[in-house]
Amino acid sequence: MEQATVLTGMSFLEGPRWRDGRIWVSDFYTHRVLSARPDGSDLRTEAEVPGRPSGLGWLPDGDLLVVSMRDRTIQRRRADGTLVVHADLSAHLSPPLNEMIVDADGRAWVGAFGFDLMNGAPRETTPLARVDPDGTVTTVGEPLHFPNGMALVGSDLVVAETFGNRLSALRIGADGTLGPRRDRARFGPVPEEQDPLVAIAGVAVAPDGMSVPDRDGGIWVADAVGNRAVRVLPDGGIADEVSTGGTGTYACQLGGDDGRTLFLCTAPGFAEHERRDTRLAELRAVRVAVPSA
Repeated sequence: MEQATVLTGMSFLEGPRWRDGRIWVSDFYTHRVLSARPDGSDLRTEAEVPGRPSGLGWLPDGDLLVVSMRDRTIQRRRADGTLVVHADLSAHLSPPLNEMIVDADGRAWVGAFGFDLMNGAPRETTPLARVDPDGTVTTVGEPLHFPNGMALVGSDLVVAETFGNRLSALRIGADGTLGPRRDRARFGPVPEEQDPLVAIAGVAVAPDGMSVPDRDGGIWVADAVGNRAVRVLPDGGIADEVSTGGTGTYACQLGGDDGRTLFLCTAPGFAEHERRDTRLAELRAVRVAVPSA
C-alpha cells in the first residue's frame, strides 16, 4: 500500500484523532497538540501542554481534553483557548499517564505506564482511571500490562496491553465500573520477564495505539515492535497489515472524509533520550478498504 507523508519534522507523535475534517495529534517533546487537514496543510497548534501531551478527547460541549503525562492531570481547553485542570490523577495512577478515550457522555478512561519504562525499571501492572464529566476520578478495572490505546465497542472498553501480548475487553457497567477482563485478541502468552526490554522483545504483537472500529468490527492496532499496523477482527484474528518498513509504528487512527484513511504515527524508535532532541517522527496516511464505523 502506498503511503503519503502528512506531517514531518516531529518529535514523537501519539493520540491521533479524526474530528471536524482534521487529524489531531500530540507531539510529545515539543509539548504541542496539533491539527491539520488530511493532506497536512493548514497545520495549527491547538494547545501547548508543558507536562507533555498524549491522549486526546472531547467533552459533549466541545471542550478538548488532553492528557498531561508528567503531572498526571487532564487538561481542559475552554472555548476561549485557555487550559485549566479538569482532573488530577496523581493519587490514582503511577507516572506517567498515557492514553485516554472519552465516551459520548464525557467520561474519560485513562491509562498509565505503571512503571518507569524510559529508565528500564522492572515492569508492573496498573489499573485504569475513570474521570467523570465533573472531574471526579475513580480507579477502575483490574491491573493491566501497560494499558495503551483504547476503543469503545458497544458496551465494551477495549484496551491494548502493550506488554500483555493481547487486546482486552472490559464491560462498562451502567455506573461506570468495569467488569472482569477477557480476551478480545490474544497474540501469545503474557511475558514473565520483568525487564521491559526483554519482555517486549518476546511478544508477537506489542499493541500500542489503536483506531476506532471499522464498519466490519475490525480495529487497526499499531504494533510497537513490528514496524506495522495490523487489522484485528472481532474474533481476534489478524486480517491485514500495513508495514512502515524500518520505522516504528506507535499509534494509528481511521479518518478522512470517507473514513478510509488510516493515519500512522511513526518514528525510528520510542526511547525518550533518542526522540527528545530529534525531529524524525512523521504522520503518514494510507488508504484502506473498510471505512470507519
